[in-house]
Amino acid sequence: MQLRVLSSLAEVDPLQWNDLAGDTPPLQHAFLHALHESGAAAPETGWIPRYLTAWHEGRLVGALPAYEKNHSYGEYVFDWAWAEAYQREGRRYYPKILVAVPFTPIPGPRLLARDPQVRRFLVQGLESLRARLEASSVHVLFPHESDWPDFLEAGMSLREGVQFHWHNAGYADFDAFLATLNHDKRKKIKQERRRIAAAGVTFEWRVGARIRAEDWLFFERCYRNTYREHRATPYLNHDFFFRLGRDMGEQVCLIMALREGRPIASALNLWHAGRAYGRYWGALEFVPGLHFETCYYQSIAFCIAQGIAVFEGGAQGEHKLARGLMPVRTVSLHRMADARFAEAIGRFLQREARGIEHYRHELEEHAPYRRETGDLPGAE
Repeated sequence: MQLRVLSSLAEVDPLQWNDLAGDTPPLQHAFLHALHESGAAAPETGWIPRYLTAWHEGRLVGALPAYEKNHSYGEYVFDWAWAEAYQREGRRYYPKILVAVPFTPIPGPRLLARDPQVRRFLVQGLESLRARLEASSVHVLFPHESDWPDFLEAGMSLREGVQFHWHNAGYADFDAFLATLNHDKRKKIKQERRRIAAAGVTFEWRVGARIRAEDWLFFERCYRNTYREHRATPYLNHDFFFRLGRDMGEQVCLIMALREGRPIASALNLWHAGRAYGRYWGALEFVPGLHFETCYYQSIAFCIAQGIAVFEGGAQGEHKLARGLMPVRTVSLHRMADARFAEAIGRFLQREARGIEHYRHELEEHAPYRRETGDLPGAE
């Protein structure tokens, strides 16, 4: 086997990459390449691609989506306090090595290889890359559970987090889902939906070829407007969104909110047969409850119509619990090159894990589902 560090996915056959990546849309060649080619995740924005790839007889047999980073923006696992601790000690935290999908807190495989030997080879290559770049640390964000043992055996420490996912219990329609909620939550959702309808807002699901070029222009306006309202800098751009629509086809769904036939808001979801992923949203007009309807209720209805088992609602957001999304455990893995810092952070992660477990159990106690319906949806 040969290990190569690539700075662009243009050097990889998309079919060979996707054969390893599986069906998770953000790990597909088209998604990652769009991030780089659009300039969203590029050296100019602090994301330096350092893709670790394993080759055998000229064929790609393994890969790790890795980046050299000089900041911690766009990650959704916060290590600013660690960077500050390094700085207080007169040490350099950046660059660091990040294994992740930029701007995308979606759990999925990070070790793209089937053979155990190839997987170990890639993990070893990750440490070699860190040493060569004199990086302070290695961080693996939102890896699939099947990846944990390889990283843990390499001495990485596990950090826990919480996301909110909706689970399809084979509902016939949205009303069947509502019937499983307790009275107060069901009443609140019905009231929210009635107000949206009374405001004259209707919805369309546009998938694949039904998404037009002007839809992407509109969506970018919504996306930028919402970031601006939150006094934040948008990470993505029109070129990225257009490339998704062009290259990922049926894996992209735009939920369009319209009033009198005129679009006023939109949400972008990625999906495949088993899972849908809520990614980005934006609005040009304020309508009370529009965010919940566009991002959650329409996405749930879409999943029911398509027979999709799980809808991942993205990072954070306790408000999602009242809308039927249940807390699930997420994980990241970390290794600090400095033994003293590694020990201190290891102790911190143990304390933090106990707090996260308590938080998750507390959320489950406030689940919106009727207790008499039996087991609560949401076990992953």
